[in-house]
Amino acid sequence: MKIAIGNDHAGTDYKQAIVDFLKKEGHSVENFGTNSNESVDYPDFVHPVAEAVSNGKVDFGVIICGSGNGASMTANKHQKVRSALCWNKEITALAREHNDANILSIPARFTSLPQAVDMVKTFLNTSFEGGRHQRRVDKIACT
Repeated sequence: MKIAIGNDHAGTDYKQAIVDFLKKEGHSVENFGTNSNESVDYPDFVHPVAEAVSNGKVDFGVIICGSGNGASMTANKHQKVRSALCWNKEITALAREHNDANILSIPARFTSLPQAVDMVKTFLNTSFEGGRHQRRVDKIACT
């Protein structure tokens, strides 16, 4: 799979661990995130991830900021994007199974690094259930 990843200064270490994991698993990674711990504006790194997902250039996206909220709000402004803010594997699995999430938003200040990697693994290995959930997902977009 091809995965886009983006992060602000709060997620630099998380991004590197996730990129290492993804590459070890044989995935291709497009890195839009900062490599610095210097303060930056998360939308500058999230919009390119959301664009890549929206345009079908990648299969999924992973975004990381301090709370995960700003990043997810930014991503969800893009058509065809369903970004889910997740803080454990159970929520992550439900985001894929019930909501067909295509971007995982990780709150770096509220999850451990191993937990974040586990969430990415869960995200990529969980399928959308469809069925009654498809009807709901079809009602998400405003256009």
